[in-house]
Amino acid sequence: MNDSFTSGRQDDHASHRGSGPDRFGFGLWDAVGNLREAFEQRVGPRMGRGDVRAAILALLREKPMHGYQLIHEIEERSSGAWKPSPGSVYPTLQLLADEDLVSVTEADGKKTYALTDAGREQAESAGDTAPWESPTARTAQRATALPKAGAKLAQVAMAVTRDGSAAQIDQAVAVIDDARRKLYSILAQD
Repeated sequence: MNDSFTSGRQDDHASHRGSGPDRFGFGLWDAVGNLREAFEQRVGPRMGRGDVRAAILALLREKPMHGYQLIHEIEERSSGAWKPSPGSVYPTLQLLADEDLVSVTEADGKKTYALTDAGREQAESAGDTAPWESPTARTAQRATALPKAGAKLAQVAMAVTRDGSAAQIDQAVAVIDDARRKLYSILAQD
């Protein structure tokens, strides 16, 4: 990331709050940005293209869905650890349609996908373990839980910095300091 982009981002945040770059709490924006960047990096194992196919077949076993529903369901069932992109879901749906494993109906501008008999047979032969239930997916879920919690903590710390009284800020600092000490004690355990 170059300095001009970083400066622009900081200026955007400062101007959005209606104050200059010397505003109290400005460094917190950097901390939130760093947490967000750390969270957005791929943590743990990455799901493969075959997993997208298996996930789609598993979900369509339950009921017909459109592409966005499939993406949303995968994200929900993996507790946010895996959200396939439209660039992987829609080509996979097209491939499944080309293979006559799904049928497509269009209504109100939305394409809904349903398993054909051949698709249902293939989905059932894959077994009952969906990709988001695999050991790889569970590892990814655990790996993303702590960065997510840290990002949420940083967001509320920003709110307290922005809107809290001096006493509330002091209380928040004490809570975060206590949490930091407890996290170190977790690391000290065997």
